[in-house]
Amino acid sequence: MLEQAFKEKHYENTILHSDQGWQYQHDSYHRFLESKGIQASMSRKGNSQDNGRMESFFGILKSEMFYGYEKTFKSLNQLEQAIIDYIDY
Repeated sequence: MLEQAFKEKHYENTILHSDQGWQYQHDSYHRFLESKGIQASMSRKGNSQDNGRMESFFGILKSEMFYGYEKTFKSLNQLEQAIIDYIDY
């Protein structure tokens, strides 16, 4: 998935911010980012306020599009398009 998201060869001076989820702590994740010139940045542990706007956005997105609607989307492509439409709205 990272390779699809970062198709360009290099992203000089780019910072990718995340929480401290286990997937963001793997060595392979950090090696990939470094190979693209991307600097990893993480919120402090247990402090959602560091990334409050995005935490709020994704909480609202999930409550409006996912919780209770899990069976609405028949494919990943349908879900992806619905999220794109939601963000573009």
